[in-house]
Amino acid sequence: MEINFLALLLAALSTLVVGFIWYNPKVFGGIWMRESGTTEEKMKGANMMMIFGLSVVYAFLIAFILQMLTIHQFGALGMVGGDPSVAKPSYAAFMADYGDAFRTFKHGALHGFMTGLFLVFPLTGTNALYERRSFKYVMVTSGFWIVCFTIMGGIICAMK
Repeated sequence: MEINFLALLLAALSTLVVGFIWYNPKVFGGIWMRESGTTEEKMKGANMMMIFGLSVVYAFLIAFILQMLTIHQFGALGMVGGDPSVAKPSYAAFMADYGDAFRTFKHGALHGFMTGLFLVFPLTGTNALYERRSFKYVMVTSGFWIVCFTIMGGIICAMK
């Protein structure tokens, strides 16, 4: 099983598309700005190329690990130590039978959603408690990442 870098890059770029929509002032941008204490004046001084560039880099890192959570065949690869060339013949037979099993957008989206809900939401909520952020902030921020993980998981899993 090879890493599909194009799928990871497309998944990473999808976060920008979702972000442009999600954080639009007519969607959740106004709520997020109020709840995070961000103002338009603060935003004007920002280096947006750096912010968007690093956002894609970070999203790529997320996509890299998300493939392990959305593609079941990575589990089989892990069972043979990550190197299929030294695996027993049973690995090749297993992969011949199940190599494409559950490799759909729908299945990847399900695992992406579950990862967002059970990993991102509690992380965001915990950070928000210590940062004294509101529950609205938690919902907007974690909601964004849950949607992103859902789409990212679908892209990564479907692109064989």
